Amino acid sequence: MVIAGLETSLVTLEWTMAELINHPQVMSKAQDEIDSVVGRARAVQESDLPNLPYIEAIVKESLRLHPAVPLGAPHMNPKPVKLGGYTIPGGCKVLVNIWAIGRDPARWSDPEAFQPERFLGSSISPNGQNFDFLPFSSGRRVCVGYPLAMRSIPFFVASLLQAFDWSPANPSGIDMEECTRSTTMKLNADLLVNASIRVDQNII
Repeated sequence: MVIAGLETSLVTLEWTMAELINHPQVMSKAQDEIDSVVGRARAVQESDLPNLPYIEAIVKESLRLHPAVPLGAPHMNPKPVKLGGYTIPGGCKVLVNIWAIGRDPARWSDPEAFQPERFLGSSISPNGQNFDFLPFSSGRRVCVGYPLAMRSIPFFVASLLQAFDWSPANPSGIDMEECTRSTTMKLNADLLVNASIRVDQNII
């Protein structure tokens, strides 16, 4: 469980930073929010997160586009059920395509675009209760690390954005090609970036 939680959190953080570096205007807006709430004289703390809604929206948008486990945890239906015109026999192993749900044009406007603003002022939560957004799956097989992930990942993102300005090492930007080597979906290429300090080094 520890290894699974570490890998999925790291993968999500990497996707989030890759999207931010490819969208500098979003990064700048997030840094402005951090500067206005926290400033640059002290480090971001976990208690600041409720006052950083744009950071939360960024993480949610990254989870929508890049769920760490794109097919979720296997589920099983105990008895036959009809779904979408198909009959699924009882006892089947069912995999839900979380990646496709997050990019469904019937559910999301401009689904391929990275637009954190779509989550601002929205009650949509990744807790498994909204079937348009299931990065942690749902039901009894919902990811047990969901509460930890939704605290730690926004905290890491806010800390990285407060401390550094980020840019791609390659002038053409970050290659967002996906690769699935195990159960997690990762960047196909290494994430190579430039970072420059934007706060007093004493708080890093």
